[in-house]
Amino acid sequence: MSAQTAAAPVSLKRHLARYALDIGAPIALYYLLIGAGVSNIVALSAGAVIPAWSAAVGAVTTRRVDAVAILVLASFVVSIAASLATHNARFLLAKDGLITAAWGLWFFASLRAHRPAAYEFARPLMEGRKSFAPRSWEIVWIEQPQFRRIWRISTAIWGTAMLVDAVIRVVMSYSLPVHTVPGLGGILWPVTFVVIQIVTNLYYHRSGLYQLLGARWLRDATSPVGS
Repeated sequence: MSAQTAAAPVSLKRHLARYALDIGAPIALYYLLIGAGVSNIVALSAGAVIPAWSAAVGAVTTRRVDAVAILVLASFVVSIAASLATHNARFLLAKDGLITAAWGLWFFASLRAHRPAAYEFARPLMEGRKSFAPRSWEIVWIEQPQFRRIWRISTAIWGTAMLVDAVIRVVMSYSLPVHTVPGLGGILWPVTFVVIQIVTNLYYHRSGLYQLLGARWLRDATSPVGS
């Protein structure tokens, strides 16, 4: 692939389906086991196995252990060990908040990296799509200071949102009845995602990101009628 050619975008539906499974399956399994009379610690531990197993399988199939897989597996082991040692299920409830907090801190840490986290996540999903001009993001990154600034600010927005989400999850874990937290935590995921998407897309429009990427709908809107 030449430097001027955009890479083929990855499947957004496949990513969303995997996240939905990792989030929804543990919640469904938890309430199924609770209905069968299983204890909170056992039900939560069983649900935590699903994303941990998914991360492990992903690492094996891709032959690459990334930070996400390590974070999920480590949180699984630590939270279960802490819950069993203290006989307190709330450690397992707080696990998602701790993972989200780690993600938020990692986003902020990436601001000093070669490429910020928001850029690294968005590029395979957006670059090469028909709705944008066929240009390499790396070329735009090198040539446009505005493009670099947009992705650093976007990364800070994502990091802040994830830290807020993490605080809400930990507070919920230690203040609400145990059996209500998994369901509310599941609802919080799409709410957080939608809020971040709205905020970042408003920012992308105002900052000129879509113009830099040659968005076709903007060109169509400004083209003279009949041209």
